[in-house]
Amino acid sequence: MLRYYLDLGRRSLARSPVLTALIVVLTGAGVASSMVTFAVLRAMSADPMPGKSAQLYEPQIDNWGPANLGANGEPPLTLSYTDAEALLHAHAAPRQAALYQVGLSLVPMDATRAPFTVKGYAVTANFFPMFNVPFVYGGPWSADEGKGADALVISRRLNERLFGGADSVGREVRLDDHDYRVVGVAGSWNPQPRFYADDRLNDNDDHGDAPDVFLPFAYAVDRQLAFTWGDYCPPDYKGTSWDAHLHSECAWIAFWAELPTPADARRYLGFLHDYATEQQRLGRFSWPPNVRLRNVMQLLDYVHAVPEQTRMSFLLALGLQLVCLVNVVGLLLAKFMRRSTEIGVRRALGASRGAIGLQFLTEAALVGAVGGLLGVLLTGMGVYGAGALFTPKVARLVHIDAGLLGLTVMVSIVATVLAALYPVWRAARVQPGWQLKSN
Repeated sequence: MLRYYLDLGRRSLARSPVLTALIVVLTGAGVASSMVTFAVLRAMSADPMPGKSAQLYEPQIDNWGPANLGANGEPPLTLSYTDAEALLHAHAAPRQAALYQVGLSLVPMDATRAPFTVKGYAVTANFFPMFNVPFVYGGPWSADEGKGADALVISRRLNERLFGGADSVGREVRLDDHDYRVVGVAGSWNPQPRFYADDRLNDNDDHGDAPDVFLPFAYAVDRQLAFTWGDYCPPDYKGTSWDAHLHSECAWIAFWAELPTPADARRYLGFLHDYATEQQRLGRFSWPPNVRLRNVMQLLDYVHAVPEQTRMSFLLALGLQLVCLVNVVGLLLAKFMRRSTEIGVRRALGASRGAIGLQFLTEAALVGAVGGLLGVLLTGMGVYGAGALFTPKVARLVHIDAGLLGLTVMVSIVATVLAALYPVWRAARVQPGWQLKSN
Protein backbone atom coordinates (compact mmCIF):
# COMPACT_ATOMS: atom_id res chain seq x y z
CA MET A 1 0.00 0.00 0.00
CA LEU A 2 2.87 2.39 0.69
CA ARG A 3 3.98 2.17 -2.94
CA TYR A 4 0.40 2.86 -4.02
CA TYR A 5 0.17 5.88 -1.72
CA LEU A 6 3.48 7.21 -3.04
CA ASP A 7 2.16 6.92 -6.58
CA LEU A 8 -1.07 8.74 -5.60
CA GLY A 9 1.01 11.45 -3.92
CA ARG A 10 3.21 11.89 -6.98
CA ARG A 11 0.17 12.29 -9.22
CA SER A 12 -1.43 14.75 -6.82
CA LEU A 13 1.70 16.88 -6.68
CA ALA A 14 1.89 16.91 -10.46
CA ARG A 15 -1.75 18.08 -10.75
CA SER A 16 -1.07 21.28 -8.77
CA PRO A 17 2.55 22.26 -9.56
CA VAL A 18 2.31 25.86 -8.36
CA LEU A 19 0.92 24.95 -4.94
CA THR A 20 3.42 22.12 -4.64
CA ALA A 21 6.30 24.44 -5.55
CA LEU A 22 5.23 26.93 -2.86
CA ILE A 23 5.20 24.20 -0.21
CA VAL A 24 8.60 22.87 -1.35
CA VAL A 25 10.19 26.35 -1.33
CA LEU A 26 8.81 27.21 2.09
CA THR A 27 9.93 23.86 3.51
CA GLY A 28 13.40 24.02 1.95
CA ALA A 29 14.03 27.65 2.94
CA GLY A 30 12.90 27.11 6.53
CA VAL A 31 14.96 23.96 7.01
CA ALA A 32 18.04 25.47 5.34
CA SER A 33 17.99 28.52 7.61
CA SER A 34 17.97 26.37 10.73
CA MET A 35 20.54 23.91 9.37
CA VAL A 36 23.07 26.62 8.44
CA THR A 37 22.91 28.19 11.90
CA PHE A 38 22.91 24.71 13.46
CA ALA A 39 26.13 23.93 11.56
CA VAL A 40 27.70 27.08 12.99
CA LEU A 41 26.49 26.29 16.51
CA ARG A 42 27.71 22.70 16.20
CA ALA A 43 31.15 23.83 15.05
CA MET A 44 31.51 26.34 17.88
CA SER A 45 30.23 24.08 20.65
CA ALA A 46 31.83 20.80 19.54
CA ASP A 47 34.10 18.88 21.88
CA PRO A 48 37.65 19.73 20.71
CA MET A 49 39.10 16.61 22.37
CA PRO A 50 36.53 13.81 22.03
CA GLY A 51 37.05 11.04 24.52
CA LYS A 52 39.58 12.99 26.57
CA SER A 53 38.12 16.41 27.36
CA ALA A 54 36.75 15.14 30.68
CA GLN A 55 40.29 14.18 31.78
CA LEU A 56 42.08 17.45 30.95
CA TYR A 57 41.82 20.15 33.62
CA GLU A 58 43.08 23.70 33.82
CA PRO A 59 44.01 24.85 37.34
CA GLN A 60 43.47 28.50 38.29
CA ILE A 61 45.16 30.18 41.25
CA ASP A 62 44.35 33.66 42.51
CA ASN A 63 47.77 35.31 42.78
CA TRP A 64 46.40 38.87 42.47
CA GLY A 65 44.02 39.22 45.37
CA PRO A 66 40.38 40.35 45.52
CA ALA A 67 41.23 44.01 44.85
CA ASN A 68 42.59 43.23 41.37
CA LEU A 69 40.03 40.64 40.28
CA GLY A 70 36.78 41.29 38.47
CA ALA A 71 33.36 41.45 40.08
CA ASN A 72 32.99 37.67 39.85
CA GLY A 73 36.16 37.06 41.87
CA GLU A 74 37.47 34.50 39.37
CA PRO A 75 41.25 33.86 39.29
CA PRO A 76 43.17 34.45 36.04
CA LEU A 77 42.88 31.70 33.42
CA THR A 78 46.67 31.42 33.20
CA LEU A 79 49.37 31.04 35.84
CA SER A 80 52.42 33.02 36.81
CA TYR A 81 55.81 31.46 36.09
CA THR A 82 56.29 30.94 39.84
CA ASP A 83 53.07 28.95 40.19
CA ALA A 84 53.58 27.00 36.97
CA GLU A 85 57.05 25.87 38.02
CA ALA A 86 55.78 24.93 41.50
CA LEU A 87 53.00 22.78 40.07
CA LEU A 88 55.33 21.13 37.57
CA HIS A 89 57.80 20.14 40.29
CA ALA A 90 55.05 18.95 42.67
CA HIS A 91 54.03 16.14 40.26
CA ALA A 92 50.53 16.07 41.80
CA ALA A 93 49.00 14.75 38.54
CA PRO A 94 50.04 11.79 36.38
CA ARG A 95 50.75 14.27 33.56
CA GLN A 96 51.09 18.04 33.53
CA ALA A 97 51.91 20.51 30.78
CA ALA A 98 52.89 24.18 30.74
CA LEU A 99 52.96 26.26 27.57
CA TYR A 100 52.97 29.76 26.15
CA GLN A 101 52.84 31.18 22.65
CA VAL A 102 55.95 32.39 20.81
CA GLY A 103 56.48 34.03 17.45
CA LEU A 104 59.78 33.57 15.62
CA SER A 105 61.34 34.51 12.32
CA LEU A 106 62.33 31.48 10.24
CA VAL A 107 65.35 31.91 8.01
CA PRO A 108 65.31 29.34 5.14
CA MET A 109 68.51 27.49 4.37
CA ASP A 110 68.05 28.59 0.76
CA ALA A 111 69.50 32.09 0.72
CA THR A 112 67.26 33.04 -2.21
CA ARG A 113 64.14 32.70 -0.07
CA ALA A 114 63.03 35.48 2.25
CA PRO A 115 62.54 34.87 5.98
CA PHE A 116 58.98 34.52 7.24
CA THR A 117 57.25 34.46 10.61
CA VAL A 118 56.12 31.24 12.26
CA LYS A 119 53.91 30.88 15.32
CA GLY A 120 53.99 28.13 17.83
CA TYR A 121 54.30 27.20 21.47
CA ALA A 122 56.95 26.56 24.04
CA VAL A 123 55.67 23.39 25.73
CA THR A 124 56.76 20.79 28.23
CA ALA A 125 57.28 17.25 26.95
CA ASN A 126 53.99 15.88 28.33
CA PHE A 127 52.03 18.24 26.11
CA PHE A 128 52.14 15.83 23.15
CA PRO A 129 50.70 12.68 24.79
CA MET A 130 48.24 14.72 26.86
CA PHE A 131 46.70 16.37 23.81
CA ASN A 132 46.99 13.38 21.46
CA VAL A 133 49.30 15.11 18.99
CA PRO A 134 49.95 12.64 16.13
CA PHE A 135 53.34 12.36 14.41
CA VAL A 136 54.18 11.75 10.78
CA TYR A 137 57.92 11.42 11.43
CA GLY A 138 59.88 11.13 14.65
CA GLY A 139 58.23 12.09 17.93
CA PRO A 140 58.41 14.48 20.87
CA TRP A 141 61.53 15.11 22.87
CA SER A 142 61.89 13.36 26.21
CA ALA A 143 61.46 15.18 29.51
CA ASP A 144 65.22 15.13 30.11
CA GLU A 145 65.99 16.09 26.51
CA GLY A 146 63.76 19.16 26.81
CA LYS A 147 65.86 20.73 29.53
CA GLY A 148 68.09 23.25 27.80
CA ALA A 149 67.90 21.41 24.46
CA ASP A 150 67.37 22.93 21.03
CA ALA A 151 64.86 20.24 19.97
CA LEU A 152 62.03 21.26 17.67
CA VAL A 153 58.75 19.74 16.50
CA ILE A 154 57.35 21.24 13.31
CA SER A 155 53.93 20.94 11.70
CA ARG A 156 53.25 18.92 8.57
CA ARG A 157 52.42 22.16 6.75
CA LEU A 158 55.79 23.70 7.63
CA ASN A 159 57.56 20.46 6.76
CA GLU A 160 55.95 20.57 3.31
CA ARG A 161 57.09 24.16 2.87
CA LEU A 162 60.67 23.60 4.01
CA PHE A 163 61.48 20.01 3.03
CA GLY A 164 58.85 19.06 0.46
CA GLY A 165 57.16 16.65 2.87
CA ALA A 166 60.21 14.38 3.28
CA ASP A 167 61.37 12.94 6.61
CA SER A 168 63.13 15.94 8.16
CA VAL A 169 64.08 14.39 11.51
CA GLY A 170 67.66 15.43 12.29
CA ARG A 171 67.55 18.42 9.92
CA GLU A 172 68.17 21.93 11.19
CA VAL A 173 65.82 24.89 11.13
CA ARG A 174 67.01 28.43 11.88
CA LEU A 175 64.63 30.43 14.03
CA ASP A 176 65.69 34.01 14.70
CA ASP A 177 69.44 33.66 15.22
CA HIS A 178 69.57 30.07 16.44
CA ASP A 179 69.58 26.62 14.81
CA TYR A 180 67.12 24.02 16.08
CA ARG A 181 67.20 20.28 15.44
CA VAL A 182 63.97 18.71 14.18
CA VAL A 183 63.00 15.71 16.32
CA GLY A 184 59.48 15.23 15.02
CA VAL A 185 56.91 16.27 12.44
CA ALA A 186 53.41 16.59 13.86
CA GLY A 187 50.50 15.30 11.81
CA SER A 188 47.17 17.04 11.29
CA TRP A 189 46.32 18.47 14.68
CA ASN A 190 44.36 21.64 15.31
CA PRO A 191 41.62 21.32 17.97
CA GLN A 192 38.90 23.93 17.60
CA PRO A 193 38.27 26.06 19.49
CA ARG A 194 41.88 26.45 20.58
CA PHE A 195 41.09 25.79 24.23
CA TYR A 196 44.59 24.82 25.36
CA ALA A 197 46.42 28.07 24.59
CA ASP A 198 47.18 31.28 26.43
CA ASP A 199 45.89 33.26 23.43
CA ARG A 200 42.56 31.40 23.21
CA LEU A 201 40.58 34.61 23.80
CA ASN A 202 42.47 36.49 21.12
CA ASP A 203 40.09 37.41 18.30
CA ASN A 204 42.59 38.05 15.52
CA ASP A 205 42.03 36.54 12.11
CA ASP A 206 44.54 33.72 12.46
CA HIS A 207 42.95 32.41 15.64
CA GLY A 208 42.07 29.13 14.00
CA ASP A 209 45.44 28.39 12.38
CA ALA A 210 47.39 25.32 13.47
CA PRO A 211 50.71 25.92 15.28
CA ASP A 212 53.82 25.84 13.10
CA VAL A 213 56.41 24.85 15.71
CA PHE A 214 56.78 23.45 19.22
CA LEU A 215 59.96 23.91 21.26
CA PRO A 216 60.94 22.97 24.82
CA PHE A 217 59.42 25.17 27.51
CA ALA A 218 62.55 25.32 29.70
CA TYR A 219 64.75 26.12 26.74
CA ALA A 220 62.45 28.93 25.60
CA VAL A 221 62.47 30.46 29.08
CA ASP A 222 66.28 30.22 29.29
CA ARG A 223 66.63 31.93 25.89
CA GLN A 224 64.15 34.61 26.98
CA LEU A 225 61.77 33.95 24.09
CA ALA A 226 59.02 36.43 24.83
CA PHE A 227 55.35 35.49 24.66
CA THR A 228 53.44 37.08 21.80
CA TRP A 229 49.83 37.51 22.87
CA GLY A 230 50.20 40.39 25.38
CA ASP A 231 50.69 41.08 29.07
CA TYR A 232 48.25 39.99 31.75
CA CYS A 233 49.74 41.60 34.81
CA PRO A 234 48.46 43.27 37.99
CA PRO A 235 47.93 47.04 37.71
CA ASP A 236 50.91 47.79 39.95
CA TYR A 237 53.45 45.78 37.90
CA LYS A 238 56.39 48.00 36.81
CA GLY A 239 59.01 45.45 35.77
CA THR A 240 60.81 45.70 32.43
CA SER A 241 63.40 42.89 32.45
CA TRP A 242 62.85 39.22 31.65
CA ASP A 243 63.98 38.16 35.13
CA ALA A 244 61.56 40.61 36.72
CA HIS A 245 58.77 39.20 34.60
CA LEU A 246 59.56 35.62 35.62
CA HIS A 247 59.39 36.53 39.29
CA SER A 248 56.33 38.76 38.99
CA GLU A 249 52.67 37.94 39.46
CA CYS A 250 51.97 38.28 35.73
CA ALA A 251 49.78 35.38 34.59
CA TRP A 252 50.91 34.27 31.12
CA ILE A 253 51.43 30.49 31.18
CA ALA A 254 48.67 28.07 30.23
CA PHE A 255 48.78 25.02 32.47
CA TRP A 256 47.00 21.68 32.17
CA ALA A 257 46.77 18.55 34.30
CA GLU A 258 45.58 15.16 33.10
CA LEU A 259 43.36 13.60 35.77
CA PRO A 260 41.84 10.28 34.64
CA THR A 261 39.04 10.02 37.24
CA PRO A 262 36.76 12.40 39.19
CA ALA A 263 38.49 11.23 42.37
CA ASP A 264 41.84 12.34 40.91
CA ALA A 265 40.29 15.73 40.11
CA ARG A 266 39.03 16.12 43.68
CA ARG A 267 42.46 15.26 45.07
CA TYR A 268 44.15 17.72 42.72
CA LEU A 269 41.73 20.48 43.71
CA GLY A 270 42.62 19.78 47.32
CA PHE A 271 46.30 20.00 46.41
CA LEU A 272 45.70 23.43 44.78
CA HIS A 273 43.91 24.63 47.91
CA ASP A 274 46.79 23.42 50.10
CA TYR A 275 49.30 25.10 47.78
CA ALA A 276 47.46 28.44 47.97
CA THR A 277 47.25 28.06 51.76
CA GLU A 278 51.01 27.50 51.91
CA GLN A 279 51.61 30.65 49.81
CA GLN A 280 49.40 32.56 52.23
CA ARG A 281 51.40 31.22 55.18
CA LEU A 282 54.65 32.26 53.49
CA GLY A 283 53.33 35.80 53.10
CA ARG A 284 53.06 35.81 49.31
CA PHE A 285 49.26 35.87 49.40
CA SER A 286 47.41 38.01 51.93
CA TRP A 287 43.98 36.61 51.08
CA PRO A 288 42.23 33.26 51.58
CA PRO A 289 42.88 30.52 49.00
CA ASN A 290 40.93 31.09 45.80
CA VAL A 291 41.44 28.27 43.28
CA ARG A 292 39.46 26.65 40.48
CA LEU A 293 39.76 23.43 38.47
CA ARG A 294 37.76 23.07 35.25
CA ASN A 295 37.89 20.43 32.55
CA VAL A 296 37.81 21.34 28.86
CA MET A 297 34.05 21.60 28.35
CA GLN A 298 33.55 23.39 31.67
CA LEU A 299 36.24 25.87 30.67
CA LEU A 300 34.67 26.51 27.26
CA ASP A 301 31.35 27.17 28.95
CA TYR A 302 33.01 29.53 31.43
CA VAL A 303 34.76 31.61 28.76
CA HIS A 304 31.62 31.63 26.56
CA ALA A 305 33.39 29.95 23.67
CA VAL A 306 30.10 29.90 21.76
CA PRO A 307 29.37 33.55 20.82
CA GLU A 308 25.96 34.82 21.85
CA GLN A 309 25.26 35.89 18.28
CA THR A 310 25.56 32.24 17.24
CA ARG A 311 22.88 31.11 19.70
CA MET A 312 20.63 34.03 18.77
CA SER A 313 21.03 33.30 15.06
CA PHE A 314 20.00 29.69 15.65
CA LEU A 315 16.92 30.74 17.63
CA LEU A 316 15.94 33.27 14.97
CA ALA A 317 16.37 30.61 12.29
CA LEU A 318 14.11 28.25 14.24
CA GLY A 319 11.57 31.05 14.41
CA LEU A 320 11.78 31.50 10.65
CA GLN A 321 11.29 27.77 10.14
CA LEU A 322 8.23 27.87 12.42
CA VAL A 323 6.74 30.71 10.35
CA CYS A 324 7.37 28.69 7.18
CA LEU A 325 5.68 25.64 8.69
CA VAL A 326 2.61 27.68 9.68
CA ASN A 327 2.28 28.72 6.05
CA VAL A 328 2.82 25.11 4.97
CA VAL A 329 -0.09 24.08 7.23
CA GLY A 330 -2.37 26.52 5.42
CA LEU A 331 -1.23 25.41 1.97
CA LEU A 332 -1.60 21.71 2.79
CA LEU A 333 -5.04 22.33 4.26
CA ALA A 334 -6.13 24.08 1.06
CA LYS A 335 -4.56 21.34 -1.06
CA PHE A 336 -6.20 18.48 0.81
CA MET A 337 -9.64 20.03 1.22
CA ARG A 338 -9.83 20.70 -2.53
CA ARG A 339 -9.93 16.92 -2.87
CA SER A 340 -12.98 16.40 -0.68
CA THR A 341 -14.88 14.70 -3.51
CA GLU A 342 -12.05 12.22 -4.04
CA ILE A 343 -11.99 11.53 -0.31
CA GLY A 344 -15.77 11.03 -0.26
CA VAL A 345 -15.60 8.50 -3.09
CA ARG A 346 -12.81 6.55 -1.43
CA ARG A 347 -14.67 6.52 1.89
CA ALA A 348 -17.86 5.33 0.14
CA LEU A 349 -15.88 2.50 -1.45
CA GLY A 350 -14.75 1.32 1.98
CA ALA A 351 -11.54 3.22 2.76
CA SER A 352 -11.17 3.88 6.47
CA ARG A 353 -10.23 7.20 8.01
CA GLY A 354 -6.88 5.68 8.92
CA ALA A 355 -6.24 4.75 5.28
CA ILE A 356 -7.12 8.30 4.16
CA GLY A 357 -4.83 9.74 6.82
CA LEU A 358 -1.95 7.45 5.84
CA GLN A 359 -2.37 8.40 2.17
CA PHE A 360 -2.13 12.10 2.84
CA LEU A 361 0.70 11.74 5.38
CA THR A 362 2.63 9.81 2.73
CA GLU A 363 2.00 12.63 0.27
CA ALA A 364 3.21 15.17 2.86
CA ALA A 365 6.36 13.12 3.48
CA LEU A 366 7.00 13.08 -0.27
CA VAL A 367 6.71 16.88 -0.36
CA GLY A 368 9.04 17.05 2.65
CA ALA A 369 11.62 14.88 0.89
CA VAL A 370 11.61 17.17 -2.16
CA GLY A 371 11.82 20.19 0.14
CA GLY A 372 14.71 18.49 1.92
CA LEU A 373 16.63 18.17 -1.35
CA LEU A 374 16.11 21.89 -1.93
CA GLY A 375 17.14 22.45 1.69
CA VAL A 376 20.39 20.54 1.06
CA LEU A 377 21.20 22.86 -1.85
CA LEU A 378 20.36 25.99 0.15
CA THR A 379 22.26 24.69 3.19
CA GLY A 380 25.36 24.19 1.08
CA MET A 381 25.06 27.71 -0.28
CA GLY A 382 24.50 29.07 3.23
CA VAL A 383 27.53 27.30 4.71
CA TYR A 384 29.67 28.46 1.78
CA GLY A 385 28.56 32.04 2.42
CA ALA A 386 28.72 31.87 6.23
CA GLY A 387 31.45 34.53 6.19
CA ALA A 388 28.85 37.12 5.22
CA LEU A 389 26.98 36.61 8.51
CA PHE A 390 29.69 35.50 10.93
CA THR A 391 33.26 36.49 11.69
CA PRO A 392 36.03 34.82 9.64
CA LYS A 393 37.24 32.75 12.61
CA VAL A 394 33.70 31.35 13.06
CA ALA A 395 33.02 30.84 9.35
CA ARG A 396 36.19 28.82 8.76
CA LEU A 397 35.09 26.25 11.34
CA VAL A 398 31.79 25.50 9.63
CA HIS A 399 31.74 22.56 7.26
CA ILE A 400 29.31 20.28 5.44
CA ASP A 401 29.33 16.54 6.01
CA ALA A 402 27.07 13.61 5.27
CA GLY A 403 25.53 13.84 8.74
CA LEU A 404 24.44 17.44 8.21
CA LEU A 405 22.96 16.68 4.78
CA GLY A 406 21.10 13.63 6.09
CA LEU A 407 19.81 15.64 9.04
CA THR A 408 18.56 18.34 6.65
CA VAL A 409 16.46 15.87 4.68
CA MET A 410 15.19 14.14 7.82
CA VAL A 411 14.19 17.42 9.50
CA SER A 412 12.42 18.52 6.34
CA ILE A 413 10.39 15.31 6.15
CA VAL A 414 9.53 15.27 9.86
CA ALA A 415 8.62 18.96 9.89
CA THR A 416 6.36 18.60 6.85
CA VAL A 417 4.62 15.54 8.31
CA LEU A 418 4.03 17.40 11.58
CA ALA A 419 2.70 20.39 9.65
CA ALA A 420 0.34 18.02 7.81
CA LEU A 421 -1.24 16.50 10.92
CA TYR A 422 -4.06 19.03 11.19
CA PRO A 423 -4.83 19.14 7.44
CA VAL A 424 -4.82 15.31 7.38
CA TRP A 425 -7.14 15.18 10.39
CA ARG A 426 -9.54 17.54 8.62
CA ALA A 427 -9.35 15.53 5.40
CA ALA A 428 -10.01 12.23 7.19
CA ARG A 429 -13.20 13.66 8.77
CA VAL A 430 -14.82 14.46 5.42
CA GLN A 431 -18.37 13.03 5.39
CA PRO A 432 -18.71 10.76 2.31
CA GLY A 433 -22.53 10.96 2.18
CA TRP A 434 -22.60 14.76 2.13
CA GLN A 435 -19.86 14.93 -0.51
CA LEU A 436 -21.57 12.43 -2.79
CA LYS A 437 -24.95 14.22 -2.48
CA SER A 438 -23.49 17.71 -3.10
CA ASN A 439 -21.46 16.54 -6.10
